[in-house]
Amino acid sequence: MRVFLLLIACLGLAACTEAVPSAGKSRILVMGDSMLAAHQMSGRSVGHVLERELGEPVTDRSVYGARVIYALPVSGSLGMRIGSQYRPGPWDWVVLNGGGNDLWFGCGCGRCGPRLSRLITPDGERGQIPDIVRNLRQSGARVIYLGYLRSPGRGSPIEHCKNEADALEGRVALMAGRDKGVTFVSIADLVPHGDTSFHAPDMIHPSVKGAGAIAARVAKVIKDQR
Repeated sequence: MRVFLLLIACLGLAACTEAVPSAGKSRILVMGDSMLAAHQMSGRSVGHVLERELGEPVTDRSVYGARVIYALPVSGSLGMRIGSQYRPGPWDWVVLNGGGNDLWFGCGCGRCGPRLSRLITPDGERGQIPDIVRNLRQSGARVIYLGYLRSPGRGSPIEHCKNEADALEGRVALMAGRDKGVTFVSIADLVPHGDTSFHAPDMIHPSVKGAGAIAARVAKVIKDQR
């Protein structure tokens, strides 16, 4: 099973390197992992739907398999390290996610306490996630930090990651609560129990429907603060 899951991530990465920015002047940047990168090739990713929802260009640099903690410098420069996906620009908003691959591949969603605290400490003040967000805020951009889809309870290989996801997102919510320029958007309630339509066949990544629903929540935050 572990080899199969790693193959999924590698195939996704091979199919999607660095996303090409949309035409026109973009003020919205998307950074993160495969939850955001899914369906880039078909033009139906979260970033693509967000573009249509808002009626303006979105630059999407999210990459399959990306992590917050990534030690290899070459892979990091290709976007496998989420912080390295950033490029200076006229960004008013940065839509960001990350941490799921660190917990899944890094510690198997078990005994993840040390790694979780490297990502973000229990008080939400320190760690690599707050460092990334702090750097983005210093650029003047507002940040939307997205949580993760939850399993519908039917055959997902990441079913056992729920407790770790809850802990991670609780800490991110604390971080966001200290800065009016940071909004944490939870999608933990997006998937009804037993409803597999929000997930791709691998039961990990969002389906086209799921990506659209995630984008709608992000779009609402941006529209409400225009």
